[in-house]
Amino acid sequence: MARRNDDSGTISPTRRAVLVLLAGVPLALLPACVDRALWTYWLAFVLLDLVVLGADLIFGPRLGRIEAAYEGPERLFVGEAQTVRLLLTNRDNRVTLRAKVDVSGGLDAIDATERLRLDGGRTALRLSLRAGRRGISRLDALWVRACGPLGLIARSRRIPLATRLHVDPNFLGAGRDAIEYFSTNNIEPGVRVERYRGDGSEFDHLQEYAPGFDIRTIDWKASARHAKLFAREYRAERNRQVILAIDSGRLMGEPLEGIARLDHAIRAALILAYVSLHVGDRVGLISFDETLRHYCAPVRGPSSIGALNAVASRIEYSAHETNYTLSLLELARRHVRRTLVVVMTDFVDTITAELMVENLSRVARRHSVLFVSMKDPLVEVEESSRPADLLGLHRTVVASRLLQEREKVLARLRRQGIHCISAAPGEISARLIDEYLKLKRAEAF
Repeated sequence: MARRNDDSGTISPTRRAVLVLLAGVPLALLPACVDRALWTYWLAFVLLDLVVLGADLIFGPRLGRIEAAYEGPERLFVGEAQTVRLLLTNRDNRVTLRAKVDVSGGLDAIDATERLRLDGGRTALRLSLRAGRRGISRLDALWVRACGPLGLIARSRRIPLATRLHVDPNFLGAGRDAIEYFSTNNIEPGVRVERYRGDGSEFDHLQEYAPGFDIRTIDWKASARHAKLFAREYRAERNRQVILAIDSGRLMGEPLEGIARLDHAIRAALILAYVSLHVGDRVGLISFDETLRHYCAPVRGPSSIGALNAVASRIEYSAHETNYTLSLLELARRHVRRTLVVVMTDFVDTITAELMVENLSRVARRHSVLFVSMKDPLVEVEESSRPADLLGLHRTVVASRLLQEREKVLARLRRQGIHCISAAPGEISARLIDEYLKLKRAEAF
């Protein structure tokens, strides 16, 4: 929808005008310093400046008839840079201007300032938008600024846009990354994982026995029928169950590399869901903070990814502390069958992680638990840096202490039989899929 504002905006001198005035003042004062009767030269200089500035203002461009209309998608994906357009229409003569967009709601306009020339028609202003949080973001206004022919006076106008954009989890990026993983890791694109012959518990086919085969795989009935030895070949069992448990508590709302930890977790979870559904497993999803917030029962088949996307879209940033006791007990109550529970959460130190470790250990008695947390690369950089002053030394000591506390918690979880992944946000997805396939091959769930 086009937006128009008929006011002429604000008028201000440019940097060039200020420099010209500052350079001219000493020259204008010089005659008066020689003889007081020459003060009229100073008056003439002031009048000349006013005439020049007035002429630049009068013959400068008019911005009151510029209109702007948003042209682009109404939905953006968190963390994904997307290009949109603003169509500018000028009903007056040609004008060269600079344009800048005001945004809000966690939206970042990359290279938002651009120089344009409007020739009395329509011109497209291309913007690259990147959303750092899910929810509602806005394009508030377009600022345009143009200078007069001498470059001394500038006019500025604010053109309201009031465009609302919905920011969703990065479904597109998750699907793209999963397909890329399919194409580079012995997985047929979009279809299935190779069947892991030789591993697993599900019967695949019979083959003639050869030296080196496990003697326990010999099928004696088939061997008796054919009068020679035959062995059973196995493959990894399908139709297993995976539950993605995403913590949406206060700590997960903190930004990491410009995006909330929660959104990093949702993206990695959707990538794993995409792979698991194509492999043939059933995938469910829950989110929790002080209690269980959202639940999607396990679904099957690639077409079911939409149901998981819908639940992920409704996960909100929470200001509540995470209650692992209530949430994980409810999860265990709903799922009796042995399941791979992927818990995506975070912690600060051993004290705050005490209840988390205790409840995860309880879940691990019945289910296979995969614990996923995200490292902050800046902490590792700070820990390995060489401090230049006392403040830098304090920062290095604190970073080292945090990393040590983190390793203590992870070591304790591993001793309880819990599989752990701790990596930077950019590495989480690949590590998560690799660990999932490893556990699947080992029939760990």
